[in-house]
Order: sequence, then C-alpha cells, then structure tokens
Amino acid sequence: MKKLLLFSLVAACSIVLISWGALGHRTIGRIASRHLSPKAKQSIDELLGSESLADVSTYADDIRSKEEFKYTAPWHYINIPAGYNFEQFSEEVRNMKEDNVYKAVKKCESELKNPSQSNDEKAFALKLIVHFVGDLHQPMHVSHSEDRGGNSINVTFNGQEANLHSLWDSRLIEHQNLNEEQLANQYDHASDAQIKQWQSDDIIKWLYESYQISEQLYADAKSNPNFDEAYYRAHLTVIQQRIEQAGIRLAGLLNLIFNDPSNQIAPISNKPAESVRDNGNIKTGEKLTICEKVYSTRYFDGSQMTLLNLGAEYPNQKLTIMIRGEDRGKFKVAPEQAFSNKNVCVTGIVTNYRGKPEIVVTEPSQIVLKD
Repeated sequence: MKKLLLFSLVAACSIVLISWGALGHRTIGRIASRHLSPKAKQSIDELLGSESLADVSTYADDIRSKEEFKYTAPWHYINIPAGYNFEQFSEEVRNMKEDNVYKAVKKCESELKNPSQSNDEKAFALKLIVHFVGDLHQPMHVSHSEDRGGNSINVTFNGQEANLHSLWDSRLIEHQNLNEEQLANQYDHASDAQIKQWQSDDIIKWLYESYQISEQLYADAKSNPNFDEAYYRAHLTVIQQRIEQAGIRLAGLLNLIFNDPSNQIAPISNKPAESVRDNGNIKTGEKLTICEKVYSTRYFDGSQMTLLNLGAEYPNQKLTIMIRGEDRGKFKVAPEQAFSNKNVCVTGIVTNYRGKPEIVVTEPSQIVLKD
C-alpha cells in the first residue's frame, strides 16, 4: 500500500510539470517557425545549430528531473485564486513573490536581449522560453494551487480514468490521432488581422485567457466529471486556438527580441568536423568529432532521456552525450547499455549545458564504437 501511494504521488508530481505533452509543444514550435522574420530565424539558427524550435520545445521538461534544475519546477505554471476580473488578475500576477511562468518568460526575454549574455546562455534561455510560452497557453497551467492545477480532480474520458490536468495536457490532443506536422497544418490558419492582434496582446492577457478557460473547465468537471466524445468535440476548438495562439505569439515575441539591432548573435563557425584528443580543448558552437571513454550513464524514466558522460564520471565529465526520449527508440540497444564503459566517437555541434560541453545526439550514426 505504501509503495502504491508513493508511486501515485511521484506520478502526480511529474504530471504537474508537463504541459501539452511533447506533441502539443512540438506543434507550437512548428507553427512559430513558420512566422519568424528572416532576422529572427537567422539568430535562432545561430543559437540552436541543427535543432529547430520544435526540437527544443520539450527541453524544459527534459531537464526538470535533474537535481541542478529542480529550481525551475515553479516556472511551468502559475496559481491564481478563483473569481478575479482582469484588473485583479493582472495585479496578482505582477506582484506575485513566488516563482511562476510569467516571471520565467520575462526572465528569459531579458536574458535573450542582454548583450552581455553569451551565446550559450542565450541558447539556454531560448529553449526555456519556447516551452514556457506553450505552458502558459495550456489552461490548466493557470489554475488553482489547492487542487495542484487540476491534478487532484479525478475525471473519466470515454470510460478511462484520468485527472483534469492530464486530460488537457495530452489526452485530448492525442485523441485526434495526428502527428505534429499534421496538427500544425490543420491549426495554422490565422488571418493577418488575428496574427497582428494576438502578437500585440500583453503576456498578462495570454495568461488571463487561460485563466478564464480553466475556470470554465473547473465548472464543467464539478457539474459532471465523466467526459465523452461530446466533451471532446465541444473543446477541440479551444485546444486548437490555444496551440495556434501559442505558436503565433511565440514567433511574435522572438521577432521582437531578435529584430532589435543591438541584439547581435555571434555566428557559429562553419568549421568542418575534426577529431579532438583527450587533452584537447572542446569548443562550443562547433561541429566536432570527439573520442572518449563513456565512464557513466543515466536514464530518466519520466522523460526517457539518456545521458552518457565521457572522459570521467559525473560531475567531472569532459563532455555529455544527451539522447532525448523521442530519439531513444532509434537505437537497437538501449544507449546506456550499448555504450557503457566503451570507447566511442561522437559527432555533433557542441553546446554549453550549465558550464559543461554537451552534444545532442538525434541519430545512432552520430555515435561510433572506437576500437
């Protein structure tokens, strides 16, 4: 019984930190990419290298289980009491002392505009802001603390048990049975007038829209918590609009940030891949082939992310290979098993992850066993 209770608590806590699920976030990233200005697109390409906005859209969730990033947990949501009008809501958000998604977006925006920030620091802020703009458009991430954003409200959907938060995170989106490209094609049809209006709205208004929707969702669940296809059909347009608005507004925010002439992003070197010896310097922003022994590995059950630490065990590793959950299935053998204590060569663009070099591997061909 104690084990079951512990499992339930862990599972529930993990749900709190996930919004829209990977499918929703990646769809938002795809839509945003279609509405970037040329200057913003160039700057983003310089910061992210081969990764797209869709690729990094789940980054904030991927790192949330790491000890050094647990401080970001409150950045995914905001708790507001029921019954506020816009003026009351706005005052509450602006004066809130606790960390929240509004503060997180403003913090990332400030860092992306700050000329003293390095490209690595800006890349980190960019990955986070892509996710958090998606978060604040998910209605149940602007909700109540007493029910943990709807996690404590049990419902059913087509006879299957769920909670109000998880239903809106992923179940309703996945019920459409479409991939991210199909969703982006279906959702991304805003008129020029809508785009102009949505992008001109203040972030507080983005949050208040979610707040108003979540208040109605609470009322619906209280009236009848057993949802069926009628509930899905009635709320599908809400899901579509919130994801579309998130993508359009994310693009507008990034355009404002990167179209500023004073915001210069140093270009990534086009230097071809080269081998770096054990005692060589690992330079970020370059595409390199690095050969080292894998001294330690780690697999995360929640995000299904895999980390391979090269050159020494964590936290003294020379470089970390990061494999996301969606790419893990491409490997015939689990990477933490296939490469543990093996000498490998990894090829990719080196980024800085909290002061340590890292290469994100998306294809098995990027890692080769070394004789």
